[in-house]
Amino acid sequence: MMKKILMTIWCVLTGLALFAQNSVKVETPGVVEVDETFNVTFIIEGGKASDCNWVSGDDAVEILWGPSVGRSNSVQIINGKRTSSTQTTFTYVVKIKKAGRYTLPQAVVTVKGDKIYSSETVVEVVETSRSSSQTPSSSSAPSSGRQHSGTEISNDDIFLAVSLDKHRVVVGEPVIATVKLYQRANISGFEGVQFPTFNGFWSQELEAPSNIEFSRETYDGKIYNSALLRKYVLIPQKQGNITIEPTELVCLVNVTVRSSGTSIFDGFFDDVRTVRKKIVSDPVTVQVRALPEGAPASFGGGVGNFRISAKLSKDTLKTHEAASLLVTVSGKGNVSLLETPKLSFPPDMEVYDTKTSEKTDKGGMNGSKYYEFPFIPRSYGDFEIPAIYYSYYDIESGKYMTLETEPISYHVLKGAETDNAGGQVYTGTSQKDVKDLNSDIHFINTKAGKFRKKGEFYLGSAGFWTVTIVLMLLAVLCYFAFRKLAARRVDISGAKTRKATKMAFKRLHLSNSFLKQNLYTAFYEELHKALLGFISDKLLIPVADLSKDNISQSLADRGVGQEYIASFVELLDACEYARYSPDAGHEAMQAHYDSALDVISSIDSDMKAKRTSVQGKTLAVAVFVLAGTSLNMSAQNSYIDSLWNDANAAYVEGRWEDAVETYQDIDALSYESAALYCNTADAYYKDGNLAKAILYYEKSLKLDPSYEDARYNLSLLNGRIQDRIDPVPEFILKTWAKDISYILNSDQWAVVFIVFLGLTLALLLLFLLGPTVAARRCGFFIGIVTLIISFSALGNSLWQKNDYNRVDSAIIMRPVISVKSSPSSEAATDLFILHEGTKVNVLDEVGQWRNISIADGRQGWVRIDDMELI
Repeated sequence: MMKKILMTIWCVLTGLALFAQNSVKVETPGVVEVDETFNVTFIIEGGKASDCNWVSGDDAVEILWGPSVGRSNSVQIINGKRTSSTQTTFTYVVKIKKAGRYTLPQAVVTVKGDKIYSSETVVEVVETSRSSSQTPSSSSAPSSGRQHSGTEISNDDIFLAVSLDKHRVVVGEPVIATVKLYQRANISGFEGVQFPTFNGFWSQELEAPSNIEFSRETYDGKIYNSALLRKYVLIPQKQGNITIEPTELVCLVNVTVRSSGTSIFDGFFDDVRTVRKKIVSDPVTVQVRALPEGAPASFGGGVGNFRISAKLSKDTLKTHEAASLLVTVSGKGNVSLLETPKLSFPPDMEVYDTKTSEKTDKGGMNGSKYYEFPFIPRSYGDFEIPAIYYSYYDIESGKYMTLETEPISYHVLKGAETDNAGGQVYTGTSQKDVKDLNSDIHFINTKAGKFRKKGEFYLGSAGFWTVTIVLMLLAVLCYFAFRKLAARRVDISGAKTRKATKMAFKRLHLSNSFLKQNLYTAFYEELHKALLGFISDKLLIPVADLSKDNISQSLADRGVGQEYIASFVELLDACEYARYSPDAGHEAMQAHYDSALDVISSIDSDMKAKRTSVQGKTLAVAVFVLAGTSLNMSAQNSYIDSLWNDANAAYVEGRWEDAVETYQDIDALSYESAALYCNTADAYYKDGNLAKAILYYEKSLKLDPSYEDARYNLSLLNGRIQDRIDPVPEFILKTWAKDISYILNSDQWAVVFIVFLGLTLALLLLFLLGPTVAARRCGFFIGIVTLIISFSALGNSLWQKNDYNRVDSAIIMRPVISVKSSPSSEAATDLFILHEGTKVNVLDEVGQWRNISIADGRQGWVRIDDMELI
């Protein structure tokens, strides 16, 4: 557990360090005209910048104005998590006097005393082709073109263009086609888009932006606002001149109709109209040549550059055991259209249908294609799969290239069902489903589990809140205790009170010297001073204000016993009487001296005892709270332990049904644990109930996502269900957050929260009460880090707890079901089929039907009886 906690802390601190880095981004148009003014903006994220130093670097580049400084702060609160960001911008207004390509130099920005540098930026400057009022704005908005004074819009101001990266190719050679819109008009919308069908090509979209974004671009020496509409990869399937049909688009263009009057105010009455402009791109022709004659027999249709590899799925083979030959063809070209390599197996090998898969980029032009040839050897001995030849057409060299693998030799051991005489397999062997015999689920957890009531988590429990409150109370007590200590150091009156007894004993020591010298009057005068000085210091009453009544009342208010008060007053009377009476003798003086020592000590003890009593009660309350917390951690019920041991014994003996029944007896008592659910799933799996096994593995992981045995076993069983569903890709940050959260379970994250909360409180005390500036600064910054870690741990614990309480997923229990289009058996349409063990998400429930979705996004309706909720 400690290793997991340390790993979690390391991940969090690394993430904080990455987010703390500053960066400088440069925004400027890529294309401008000569003498056109434009902005160069340096954007600093992550820190407050104080200075920006930038020079043009070329005489033709003129800085007209700047920098203009802008700052913004943003705060977001998502699911209770607060994040803030700071952005600083430095903007320069620039003009370039000559045409050409200019590299704008780096800017040096000062952020919190550190200097960071921007990247160099290239700007293309073209000659002015029209008046400045017609020049597209540097903004990326599509409406930034010129205003038209009539309803006719020139084809030079708005048009479509289909561009190809190559126009002369061979059959099977990929071509990239790009459809772009160029405009210098004021566009308000689009409609009626028709893209080509690409007859004669195998096609696939590479880019299809949902939001059309414009950027500046030069076309035929002029500047336009251009937007990418589509990008395709095209692979020609036949030779000849193949024409790509035009792309059609209707643009809504705002035009200004000028008033025909001669008044100077006529401009205020100009009419702005929206005109529909249909634009059609020019047809584009691709010259496709046929592949050269003389293609090798091993030619697999590949055009590009490829490589091949082959290996067996296992090193040791036995007769009647399944194995596979794995062939991989990878490289660049028409990977998705590659054909299966041709190969031959040794005799007496039972070969099955080839399984094909691929892993390529979005266009299918880079990556690998995998071919799995399953087979079962029926004889033992030494065998060899001949070299595999695979040919493709290399575009660069213009000829066919042949790839070759090494021959694969392997040895088949004698199995259990071979004929000892001839080494041949018995005739009449029936084919069966291929089973993976080299892997199995992990064995059950035999240790006595830590069971708890269903739905109970440490987070939010009485123990959790008790420990949290005690930590905070201890922090508050420590704060006031340290403050009191600091106050005592500067409290002169308090110091005087605390030293009253010590000073009184010093005065008594002087009176003792007079006692030894038998100086009667001097002894009683000094004894009188010692008694009054003690009371004056202890009660903070001036000596001039002391009287017997005043002394008696003040001592009584502070809890001093009446016998000590009476003794003290008698001593004062004796001292005053001795001034006017004859010498009473040495024995009387010694008795008065001893009585003074005793009464001063007794009064001091009584006053301290009252304060100690209050402190003792406070300590007793704290001990009682902690003791109550420990009493809540009771031992496991002996009956549950006996059921656990009986179930484990039944599993070990192979009595799977008895094991399941006994495990579920514990579950029926409303107790649960990840090990209990995992062991139940193991027993179901051994008993042949795949769906129930997957259900209980999911329950185990829902309770404790960090439970490795359940995760491994579930992954093994998911490979054996019939439905293969490609899930919708998850957002990468959400995947990372899950990976971090699943390092520990909810209770462990709650413990991490408490530990780091305690550290945060200790560092807060250091920040508030530190003796030096360095100590307080250390407490502040490290305290922020520990506070972030503690609340991140709290968030992970709460996330898992909420995920446990959600009932939004289920496992299909029947061997096969039809998913309906509506919650009805008669009127609904069958959408698709699911098999037992498949996990689905529950969206809604109507009567005896539930609306479900699967991992690839498809939805439908399933009867409640056909599934079981996790």
